Amino acid sequence: MEYVNPEGLRLDGRRPLEMRQLRAEIGVVSRADGSAVFEMGNTKVIAAVYGPREVQNKSQQINDQAVVRCEYSMANFSTGDRMRKPKHDRRSTEISLVIRQTMEACILTHLMPRSQIDIFVQVLQADGGTRSACINAATLALADAGIPMRDLVTSCAAGYLNSTPLLDLNYVEDSAGGPDVTVGILPKLDKVTLLQMDAKLPMDTFETVMQLAIEGCKAVANYIRELLLENTKQLEFRRGV
Repeated sequence: MEYVNPEGLRLDGRRPLEMRQLRAEIGVVSRADGSAVFEMGNTKVIAAVYGPREVQNKSQQINDQAVVRCEYSMANFSTGDRMRKPKHDRRSTEISLVIRQTMEACILTHLMPRSQIDIFVQVLQADGGTRSACINAATLALADAGIPMRDLVTSCAAGYLNSTPLLDLNYVEDSAGGPDVTVGILPKLDKVTLLQMDAKLPMDTFETVMQLAIEGCKAVANYIRELLLENTKQLEFRRGV
Protein backbone atom coordinates (compact mmCIF):
# COMPACT_ATOMS: atom_id res chain seq x y z
CA MET A 1 0.00 0.00 0.00
CA GLU A 2 1.21 3.49 -0.87
CA TYR A 3 1.28 5.73 2.23
CA VAL A 4 2.88 8.70 0.48
CA ASN A 5 1.74 9.44 -3.09
CA PRO A 6 4.01 10.80 -5.87
CA GLU A 7 2.88 14.35 -5.02
CA GLY A 8 4.28 13.87 -1.50
CA LEU A 9 0.91 13.70 0.27
CA ARG A 10 -0.23 11.15 2.85
CA LEU A 11 -3.58 9.33 2.94
CA ASP A 12 -5.21 12.14 4.94
CA GLY A 13 -3.76 14.90 2.74
CA ARG A 14 -0.92 15.94 5.06
CA ARG A 15 2.73 16.40 4.14
CA PRO A 16 5.15 13.85 5.68
CA LEU A 17 6.41 16.40 8.26
CA GLU A 18 2.98 17.88 9.02
CA MET A 19 1.14 17.30 12.30
CA ARG A 20 -2.58 16.79 12.68
CA GLN A 21 -4.64 19.68 13.99
CA LEU A 22 -4.41 20.15 17.77
CA ARG A 23 -7.44 21.12 19.85
CA ALA A 24 -7.78 21.22 23.64
CA GLU A 25 -9.96 22.49 26.44
CA ILE A 26 -9.34 22.55 30.19
CA GLY A 27 -11.71 22.45 33.13
CA VAL A 28 -14.15 20.02 31.48
CA VAL A 29 -14.88 17.89 34.60
CA SER A 30 -16.28 20.12 37.34
CA ARG A 31 -15.81 17.59 40.18
CA ALA A 32 -12.11 17.00 39.40
CA ASP A 33 -9.27 19.19 40.73
CA GLY A 34 -8.00 19.48 37.15
CA SER A 35 -9.23 18.16 33.82
CA ALA A 36 -8.71 18.49 30.09
CA VAL A 37 -9.79 17.21 26.69
CA PHE A 38 -6.99 16.90 24.13
CA GLU A 39 -7.44 16.13 20.43
CA MET A 40 -4.79 15.21 17.87
CA GLY A 41 -6.70 15.01 14.60
CA ASN A 42 -9.47 12.44 15.14
CA THR A 43 -7.91 11.06 18.33
CA LYS A 44 -9.72 12.48 21.36
CA VAL A 45 -8.76 11.92 25.01
CA ILE A 46 -10.14 13.17 28.33
CA ALA A 47 -8.05 13.37 31.51
CA ALA A 48 -9.04 14.12 35.11
CA VAL A 49 -6.73 14.71 38.07
CA TYR A 50 -7.68 14.38 41.74
CA GLY A 51 -5.25 15.53 44.44
CA PRO A 52 -2.97 16.00 46.12
CA ARG A 53 -5.13 14.30 48.75
CA GLU A 54 -4.76 11.93 51.68
CA VAL A 55 -3.41 8.49 50.78
CA GLN A 56 -6.32 6.02 50.85
CA ASN A 57 -4.15 2.93 51.38
CA LYS A 58 -1.76 3.84 54.22
CA SER A 59 0.60 0.99 53.31
CA GLN A 60 1.36 2.82 50.02
CA GLN A 61 2.11 6.16 51.74
CA ILE A 62 5.60 7.60 51.18
CA ASN A 63 6.93 9.96 53.87
CA ASP A 64 9.05 12.20 51.65
CA GLN A 65 7.01 12.39 48.43
CA ALA A 66 3.58 12.02 46.84
CA VAL A 67 2.30 8.77 45.35
CA VAL A 68 1.26 9.14 41.69
CA ARG A 69 -1.39 6.72 40.43
CA CYS A 70 -2.70 6.47 36.89
CA GLU A 71 -5.56 4.61 35.27
CA TYR A 72 -5.91 4.40 31.48
CA SER A 73 -8.97 3.09 29.68
CA MET A 74 -10.59 3.13 26.25
CA ALA A 75 -14.30 3.79 25.82
CA ASN A 76 -16.04 0.87 24.09
CA PHE A 77 -17.23 3.26 21.37
CA SER A 78 -13.74 4.76 20.75
CA THR A 79 -12.87 2.45 17.82
CA GLY A 80 -14.73 0.84 14.93
CA ASP A 81 -14.19 -2.53 16.64
CA ARG A 82 -17.34 -3.24 18.67
CA MET A 83 -15.88 -6.07 20.79
CA ARG A 84 -16.16 -5.44 24.51
CA LYS A 85 -12.68 -5.01 26.01
CA PRO A 86 -11.79 -6.17 29.53
CA LYS A 87 -11.12 -3.17 31.79
CA HIS A 88 -7.62 -4.15 32.97
CA ASP A 89 -6.21 -5.87 29.90
CA ARG A 90 -2.45 -6.04 29.33
CA ARG A 91 -2.28 -3.02 26.99
CA SER A 92 -4.23 -0.78 29.39
CA THR A 93 -1.99 -1.80 32.29
CA GLU A 94 1.14 -1.08 30.22
CA ILE A 95 -0.07 2.35 29.04
CA SER A 96 -1.16 3.26 32.61
CA LEU A 97 2.41 2.48 33.73
CA VAL A 98 3.96 4.48 30.85
CA ILE A 99 1.81 7.54 31.64
CA ARG A 100 2.53 7.29 35.38
CA GLN A 101 6.29 7.03 34.89
CA THR A 102 6.27 9.90 32.38
CA MET A 103 4.26 12.12 34.75
CA GLU A 104 6.43 11.23 37.75
CA ALA A 105 9.40 12.64 35.81
CA CYS A 106 7.80 16.10 35.74
CA ILE A 107 5.74 16.33 38.98
CA LEU A 108 7.59 17.81 41.99
CA THR A 109 6.42 14.97 44.24
CA HIS A 110 8.80 15.95 47.09
CA LEU A 111 6.72 19.10 47.71
CA MET A 112 3.66 16.98 48.59
CA PRO A 113 4.81 14.23 51.01
CA ARG A 114 2.34 11.68 52.43
CA SER A 115 -0.26 12.45 49.73
CA GLN A 116 -1.49 10.88 46.51
CA ILE A 117 -2.30 12.25 43.05
CA ASP A 118 -4.72 10.25 40.89
CA ILE A 119 -4.70 10.65 37.10
CA PHE A 120 -7.55 9.13 35.10
CA VAL A 121 -7.26 9.07 31.31
CA GLN A 122 -9.88 7.78 28.89
CA VAL A 123 -9.73 7.55 25.09
CA LEU A 124 -13.03 8.78 23.63
CA GLN A 125 -12.01 8.41 19.99
CA ALA A 126 -9.00 6.46 18.71
CA ASP A 127 -7.24 7.23 15.43
CA GLY A 128 -3.57 6.57 16.18
CA GLY A 129 -1.25 8.32 18.62
CA THR A 130 -3.47 7.60 21.65
CA ARG A 131 -0.46 7.21 23.97
CA SER A 132 0.86 10.67 23.08
CA ALA A 133 -2.59 12.26 23.31
CA CYS A 134 -3.06 10.73 26.79
CA ILE A 135 0.22 12.21 28.04
CA ASN A 136 -0.63 15.64 26.60
CA ALA A 137 -4.12 15.53 28.15
CA ALA A 138 -2.66 14.48 31.54
CA THR A 139 -0.15 17.36 31.41
CA LEU A 140 -2.94 19.86 30.80
CA ALA A 141 -5.08 18.36 33.58
CA LEU A 142 -2.15 18.52 36.04
CA ALA A 143 -1.56 22.18 35.12
CA ASP A 144 -5.29 22.87 35.57
CA ALA A 145 -5.14 21.24 39.04
CA GLY A 146 -2.21 23.49 40.00
CA ILE A 147 0.14 20.54 40.61
CA PRO A 148 3.75 21.85 40.75
CA MET A 149 5.82 20.54 37.82
CA ARG A 150 9.45 20.86 36.68
CA ASP A 151 8.21 21.48 33.15
CA LEU A 152 5.31 20.57 30.88
CA VAL A 153 5.80 17.04 29.57
CA THR A 154 4.60 16.64 25.98
CA SER A 155 4.55 13.67 23.63
CA CYS A 156 4.38 12.91 19.92
CA ALA A 157 5.06 9.92 17.66
CA ALA A 158 6.82 9.56 14.31
CA GLY A 159 7.19 6.61 11.96
CA TYR A 160 8.97 5.38 8.85
CA LEU A 161 6.87 4.13 5.91
CA ASN A 162 7.69 3.86 2.18
CA SER A 163 11.25 4.97 3.05
CA THR A 164 9.81 8.27 4.31
CA PRO A 165 9.86 9.64 7.89
CA LEU A 166 6.28 10.58 8.88
CA LEU A 167 5.25 12.80 11.79
CA ASP A 168 2.20 12.10 14.02
CA LEU A 169 0.86 8.83 12.58
CA ASN A 170 -2.88 8.22 12.19
CA TYR A 171 -4.46 4.79 12.74
CA VAL A 172 -3.98 3.47 9.17
CA GLU A 173 -0.28 4.47 9.18
CA ASP A 174 0.17 3.17 12.73
CA SER A 175 -1.35 -0.20 11.75
CA ALA A 176 0.92 -0.60 8.71
CA GLY A 177 3.49 -2.46 10.81
CA GLY A 178 6.35 -0.04 10.15
CA PRO A 179 8.72 1.34 12.79
CA ASP A 180 6.95 3.71 15.18
CA VAL A 181 8.79 5.91 17.72
CA THR A 182 6.87 7.56 20.57
CA VAL A 183 8.77 10.28 22.43
CA GLY A 184 7.97 12.33 25.53
CA ILE A 185 10.09 15.34 26.48
CA LEU A 186 10.45 18.14 29.01
CA PRO A 187 10.90 20.90 26.39
CA LYS A 188 12.44 23.67 28.54
CA LEU A 189 14.84 21.27 30.27
CA ASP A 190 15.50 19.53 26.93
CA LYS A 191 15.19 16.08 28.53
CA VAL A 192 13.63 12.91 27.11
CA THR A 193 11.28 11.22 29.61
CA LEU A 194 9.75 8.60 27.28
CA LEU A 195 11.10 6.66 24.32
CA GLN A 196 9.30 3.63 22.89
CA MET A 197 9.88 1.95 19.55
CA ASP A 198 7.84 -0.84 17.97
CA ALA A 199 10.33 -2.17 15.37
CA LYS A 200 14.01 -2.06 14.47
CA LEU A 201 15.50 0.88 12.55
CA PRO A 202 19.01 1.60 11.24
CA MET A 203 20.77 4.07 13.58
CA ASP A 204 20.87 6.99 11.12
CA THR A 205 17.17 6.55 10.26
CA PHE A 206 16.28 6.21 13.95
CA GLU A 207 17.98 9.53 14.75
CA THR A 208 16.03 11.25 11.95
CA VAL A 209 12.69 9.79 13.10
CA MET A 210 13.37 10.54 16.77
CA GLN A 211 14.34 14.13 15.99
CA LEU A 212 11.12 14.48 13.99
CA ALA A 213 9.10 13.23 17.00
CA ILE A 214 10.94 15.70 19.28
CA GLU A 215 10.03 18.57 16.93
CA GLY A 216 6.40 17.37 17.21
CA CYS A 217 6.69 17.40 21.03
CA LYS A 218 7.96 21.00 20.91
CA ALA A 219 5.05 22.04 18.68
CA VAL A 220 2.62 20.45 21.19
CA ALA A 221 4.40 22.28 24.05
CA ASN A 222 4.01 25.64 22.28
CA TYR A 223 0.30 24.94 21.75
CA ILE A 224 -0.23 23.93 25.41
CA ARG A 225 1.63 27.01 26.69
CA GLU A 226 -0.50 29.31 24.52
CA LEU A 227 -3.69 27.58 25.73
CA LEU A 228 -2.70 27.90 29.42
CA LEU A 229 -1.71 31.54 28.92
CA GLU A 230 -5.02 32.31 27.23
CA ASN A 231 -6.89 30.53 30.03
CA THR A 232 -4.99 32.54 32.68
CA LYS A 233 -5.90 35.79 30.91
CA GLN A 234 -9.57 34.77 30.89
CA LEU A 235 -9.43 33.98 34.62
CA GLU A 236 -7.84 37.38 35.34
CA PHE A 237 -10.52 39.10 33.24
CA ARG A 238 -13.31 37.32 35.14
CA ARG A 239 -11.82 38.29 38.48
CA GLY A 240 -11.29 41.86 37.29
CA VAL A 241 -7.52 41.79 37.80
